[in-house]
Amino acid sequence: MPAHYPTSRMRRLRATPQLRELFRETEINPRDLVLPIFVDEGSSDFIDIKSMPGVRRIPEAKLAQEVERYARAGLRSVMTFGISHHKDSHGTDTLNPDGLVARMSRIIKDAVPEMVVMSDTCFCEYTDHGHCGILHGDTVDNDSTVLNLGKQAVIAAQAGADIIAPSAAMDGQVAAIRSALDAAGFHDTPVMAYSTKFASGLYGPFRDAAGSTLKGDRKTYQMDPMNRREAIRESLIDEAEGADALMVKPAGAYLDIIRDLREVTRLPIGAYQVSGEYAMIKFAAQAGAIDERRVVQETLGAIKRAGADMIFTYFAMDVLNNPY
Repeated sequence: MPAHYPTSRMRRLRATPQLRELFRETEINPRDLVLPIFVDEGSSDFIDIKSMPGVRRIPEAKLAQEVERYARAGLRSVMTFGISHHKDSHGTDTLNPDGLVARMSRIIKDAVPEMVVMSDTCFCEYTDHGHCGILHGDTVDNDSTVLNLGKQAVIAAQAGADIIAPSAAMDGQVAAIRSALDAAGFHDTPVMAYSTKFASGLYGPFRDAAGSTLKGDRKTYQMDPMNRREAIRESLIDEAEGADALMVKPAGAYLDIIRDLREVTRLPIGAYQVSGEYAMIKFAAQAGAIDERRVVQETLGAIKRAGADMIFTYFAMDVLNNPY
């Protein structure tokens, strides 16, 4: 049995900074972090996102130099989101070999070949209605959407994307993408599935950043935030369809899901600290309510401790520039 006080004194291992560091169980490493970025094909300069202090839309013309800056700071991975000025009902710009999805990957890989590019594979930023697929009436048509997701994945892979990351939350999307990639010869291109994606209230600032034109909501295809067993089932289905890695989104409010998933899969797990989580920390810090640096460390540490192997976070550059 464990020894008790006074034989055991937990303070012994906390007495100095050196001892605390020596016995720290969880570390945030630069290789754990993925920075989501917003690339605007229509702007000539950076655009501040008011609901996400410190985050800006990147003009496509300046994407190469921005990614070079990331690389100098030690960032190794980015997730690309496009701000399209060529929207239509089907998001057809994503299926264009010279469209924004392709250009983002091509520019980044040309500028910094060693940067890992994860291509968000969806349609919400490219449709005039803001939904993640093809609408039939008020409903997203699952099966026609997954066919287009496969086409978009091939376009991204051809442009140099290292990882395909489908976020559309369609049933069967991983299997469709895997089949399309294999048929096009991209057998070695992995799929990082947004495998457990909740219909969360924490996405609001992202929609501001991405210029969303969403009409209605996504509750028919994203998950009910109150469901725990279904959350694990969703990810295990994606694993069975051939996903190479899984993701829980959002992260902070779903640490139990990350832990549950870690216990039933051997696949790598990512967790997305979403825009609302970022904004809450930023605005609270601006109000003097919290110490931003400490809270960022705590929240990222909690996500890692729960079982995530990688963290998608808008704080990635902050962490790299001010290591803990």
